[in-house]
Amino acid sequence: MNRIALRGDLLDFSTDPGFGPPDAVPGVRWRPDHWLLVDEHGRIAGVLDASVSEPDASYRRIDQRGRLILPGFIDTHVHSPQLDVIASYGTELLDWLETYTFPAERRHADPQVARAGAERFCDALLAHGTTAAVVFPTVHKQSCEALFTSANARGMRLIAGKCLMDRHVPEWLADTVESAERDSLELIERWHGKDRLAYAMTVRFAPTSSEAQMDMAGRLLCEVPGLYMQTHVAENRAEVAWVRELFPQARSYLDVYHRHGLLNERAVLAHGIWLDDEDRALLAASGAQIAHSPTSNLFLGSGLIGWQALEAAGAKVTMATDVGGGTSLSMLRTLAEAYKVQALQGVRLSAWKALHSATAGAADALGLGHEIGRLEPGLMADLCVWDWARAEIDANRLALARGLHEKLFAWMTLADERHLAAAYVAGTARFERTTIAP
Repeated sequence: MNRIALRGDLLDFSTDPGFGPPDAVPGVRWRPDHWLLVDEHGRIAGVLDASVSEPDASYRRIDQRGRLILPGFIDTHVHSPQLDVIASYGTELLDWLETYTFPAERRHADPQVARAGAERFCDALLAHGTTAAVVFPTVHKQSCEALFTSANARGMRLIAGKCLMDRHVPEWLADTVESAERDSLELIERWHGKDRLAYAMTVRFAPTSSEAQMDMAGRLLCEVPGLYMQTHVAENRAEVAWVRELFPQARSYLDVYHRHGLLNERAVLAHGIWLDDEDRALLAASGAQIAHSPTSNLFLGSGLIGWQALEAAGAKVTMATDVGGGTSLSMLRTLAEAYKVQALQGVRLSAWKALHSATAGAADALGLGHEIGRLEPGLMADLCVWDWARAEIDANRLALARGLHEKLFAWMTLADERHLAAAYVAGTARFERTTIAP
């Protein structure tokens, strides 16, 4: 691989900007018209101020002046097979699963469908500016195999694992404790720690796993170094009520996972809307994170997350598209909806805080801050090049912006995947826009 040098406006975050007003916030690292140097190993080698110095002749120069360069987005909760049901009409969570999700996932029992779906999904992530993700495939071993194979071929940082579901699902989607453990161990042996991949014990959600299956997942989580855990929690009020019926001995929905050894610093729990103070304290104590999924929460009518309350208690919150309950793989569209979710609760989400949650904040929460999420020497060159504007309306709005935050906020609100010029994974261009039309 050749060395490359990208010239553009660099933005990343050294620390969490927090929920304060957008002026004079900590952690914002803005370097307009700089060179980003990428070495032959796909790692960031340095940053140069273009007004002061130039890369040496060993670097191939790529001039992206007038464009924004960000770390690649990190999607902390998304379902690869659910591209097939994105934008489906008219149900809440539990009906959604029965009507749309489970039939779509059934198709991935076919290895050809699984392979084609994984290829489509990984390409779509990159075309939306997402270079790393925490992903649910299906209950089928081959679905997970296909996903890892596709991500690895693209050099992506991916965390995934076959879904565990041994009850309250159609027979054609159910596994058992024994088959789930066997499949998981085989997948761990083949993929966990291979290149940039990691395995996650993937409990669909508490109602669809027996206590024995969750105990098995908790045991492997303790036995195998570096395993992640992913699941859903407290997304919908009807779901919360069902969990209360199924697990009367547990104090709360979150406590179900705690009792089975599933909460630690590598646990990713999607949604977390209907939590109380004790739940938030438990998240903080365990180090687990909530993957906030605003487009899904709005689309399915699930509720509004208390992001500030979670962080005030010491819990971590990252950003997720949750496709197909979510309505787009675009993290920019997702962040724009996250702003609205907070505004409905009287909280103003700055562009700094929003973008941090999908880059450095997500990397740190996943224990990957040493690898991705920032534009720093030594980190992998997972990054994206964005147009500030693609049409007269957003160009005019940005030209009138007063200050950097106003410009970034307008861009975050108005932009989408059509603004993406290129996506690099470990310094290799994995997506480049070929058309110039808006």
